[in-house]
Amino acid sequence: MEENIILIKKWAKSAGKIDIPLYHSADYKLGSGKNPTLIIGGVHGDEPEGIWLVEALLEKFEDLAQNNEHFKRPWILIPCLNPDGYTSRNRTNSKGVDLNRNFPTPDWTPTAKAERYNPGPQPNSEPETQALTKLIETEKPRLIVHCHSWKPGIIYTGSEALSHATFLSKSSGYPLQDDIGYPTPGSLGQFGWLVHKIPVICIEEREGATKEETWERFQKGFFKLFEIRP
Repeated sequence: MEENIILIKKWAKSAGKIDIPLYHSADYKLGSGKNPTLIIGGVHGDEPEGIWLVEALLEKFEDLAQNNEHFKRPWILIPCLNPDGYTSRNRTNSKGVDLNRNFPTPDWTPTAKAERYNPGPQPNSEPETQALTKLIETEKPRLIVHCHSWKPGIIYTGSEALSHATFLSKSSGYPLQDDIGYPTPGSLGQFGWLVHKIPVICIEEREGATKEETWERFQKGFFKLFEIRP
């Protein structure tokens, strides 16, 4: 790994005991409170497009590192929060819990409209969400972006996310939304904004998109987000 990118191979473990790696810019020290941008893929294991998007961004960061370019903004990347689901091609982790319904939010509920939305036995019961909530509370990111795939859209939670979400929408051509269209109790967006007042953006890529076309669609928006020269 290039010297100005730090890899923590065993940042956390999944419910199925799979290591979850985390990357961050070397000029950012974890725990420094300098408000990095946090980018996450693979919250849902059956949405590989979101993982590919974060991996493509990491590859761009690696290219910059090889050219000895320094990052203007501190960042943290988690390419795949849910390796259990990604390995088994399931939305949930190995315990059958939807991580995006398991965050400790005021609206968390033990009920779910379908099994695939299982919120878990209690909020923050899963090791994946425990690790991420602790990271968010410690690092206090200025913005959280989590990458999914379903019906294409850019969904923002919190008024402070609007400007970032707007240019991601314009650059990708995907519609800008302040709601995904149905309740999401216990979601990352609710946790980030309702609990910590951290703006959150959910990128929904088209299901079936390739890694190459996904990066082509979002690279301009990410370049602006991180102040990277094309």
